[in-house]
Amino acid sequence: MSLRRSFAALLALCPVLSSADVAAPDTPAGHALTEFLEAVNSGDRARQEAFLKAWPSKMTVEDVEEWKTSSGGYDLLEVRSSDPTNVYFRIKQRSRDVEEAGRLQVSSGNPVSLRMVNAWRMPPGAKYDPITLDDAGRAKVIEGAAALLERFHIDVKTGKALATSLRKRSASGEYRDISYGDWLAKKITTDLRETGHDDHLQLRFNYWLTTPESSVKQSEAEARQAVAANCHFDKTEHRPPNIGYLKFNFFADPAVCANKASAAMNSLADSDALIFDLRDNRGGRGGMGEYLASYLFAGRTHLSNHFRRADKVMTESWTDPSVPGRKFVDKPVYVLVSNRTFSAGEGFTFVLQAQKRVTVIGEQTVGGSGTIEFKPIDDHFTLVVPTGRVSSPATKSDFASTGVVPDVKVPAEEALETALKLAAESIRKEN
Repeated sequence: MSLRRSFAALLALCPVLSSADVAAPDTPAGHALTEFLEAVNSGDRARQEAFLKAWPSKMTVEDVEEWKTSSGGYDLLEVRSSDPTNVYFRIKQRSRDVEEAGRLQVSSGNPVSLRMVNAWRMPPGAKYDPITLDDAGRAKVIEGAAALLERFHIDVKTGKALATSLRKRSASGEYRDISYGDWLAKKITTDLRETGHDDHLQLRFNYWLTTPESSVKQSEAEARQAVAANCHFDKTEHRPPNIGYLKFNFFADPAVCANKASAAMNSLADSDALIFDLRDNRGGRGGMGEYLASYLFAGRTHLSNHFRRADKVMTESWTDPSVPGRKFVDKPVYVLVSNRTFSAGEGFTFVLQAQKRVTVIGEQTVGGSGTIEFKPIDDHFTLVVPTGRVSSPATKSDFASTGVVPDVKVPAEEALETALKLAAESIRKEN
């Protein structure tokens, strides 16, 4: 159960309470919300433990405390209740000018337990705009998703199969009783991935409306968060006997994070071997992979080809010979992967392996479909569609469905130790 943050969103219904005296509804879910916020805001461990005893769940005292430490506590701004087991709410962090929208769900029956509580940061300036889903609304979303899959999916046959499956499920009544937007998005996402075998496929839902101004503010906020997180370069270390080690779980936007990437690569430039740890990397922004790869080649090198179905255009991706600082050329490089490594993490590994520039160690990766695009269905629903394919100019192949096959196959937890041994052996031979 996700207990803190998610990129799903919510549906909310009346009645609405929005005043200086906001109160949760007189329902099991409403009571749980009131007691949850009181426990968070108290910062008192005994009170938090009492809440968890009254509302059993997988949540721990540490989870409750994390809500407090990350926000300074919350003020309840608005409540929208739909049924006894679900309550939707808007809250404001006390430590900063940030609003969040959330959902709390309890079980039906007796005794009642806490099934989930989540909150999602609202983009600055976004308008809180809950909706209800009736039959016509659901049909519009489902048909919108099906049409986008048929039109844009990189594989025509797969796109048609996904669309046909959605329409058949809808006609059979599988979605008929789903009135919550986040539930519909989750169900359709599960169905698409089951049919398409691709974790890129996703129907996203949000319950706020963005404006051009709020979109700009959101981009600025994301850039600040990335820089504050060191652009997701989690570990930059030197391991004996002089092996550089760089672990990162996300490819950040190079427009914001190029300097951090250069700093990381330059700090390891004196190493005799280099290890990239992508075992927990789930993808990210385009461009950062090419930027990092540019430090591994002396001259401009053709890394990959990108084909986009919509316009039938093939574009080429090359290294940048002018990246600042020192390069890591003519020295061994190892990439650690696992069955969790996905998307941009796979693409980075795949193109370097095809160039025979790295030795890949670990487990076969997921097998993402290549490049994706976010196609809006309406103001609340967006479909994530695989629209492009990444291939190697060296091998003329891609990693869709198959994933990246390691050069040295070992369990993910043994990959680092294996790479360190191989790197040490290589260094000894050179010396």
